[in-house]
Amino acid sequence: MTVLEPGPGMGYFTLELARLVGSSGRVVAVDVQPKMIDRLKRRAKKAGLLDRVDARVASAESMGVSDMRSSVDFTLAFAVVHEFPEAERFFAEVAAASKCSAQVLLAEPSGHVKAEVFDSELKAAAAAGLDSVERPSIRRSHAALLQKK
Repeated sequence: MTVLEPGPGMGYFTLELARLVGSSGRVVAVDVQPKMIDRLKRRAKKAGLLDRVDARVASAESMGVSDMRSSVDFTLAFAVVHEFPEAERFFAEVAAASKCSAQVLLAEPSGHVKAEVFDSELKAAAAAGLDSVERPSIRRSHAALLQKK
């Protein structure tokens, strides 16, 4: 399984995702902050999971995942889409990297992201070919499970 994790920071979810994908899977973690990627790599190495983690420094304009076309099974977009300059660009990149039927868990902090903004993110996701299939309950978050058509 291949998991895409935009905006992992120091890897709060990354290490657990690396455990879940197993020795034959990988987690591609992309962040605009080189210091966060360096810290993530150190934590993954210490946990014995570095061989499962592809940690990349991204630019503000692109996540830099064009080499992953149709290869991602799952994307964890946790409290990150609102940080991107354009939600449309974000979802277009995720959709292009995703396999058919791949899923995306989108969660945004409800105390920071207004419901109208989250709704506009869902519209951007739909325009990119990612349909909302479920609205899971995540504490203090707006959340949706999306699936690529």
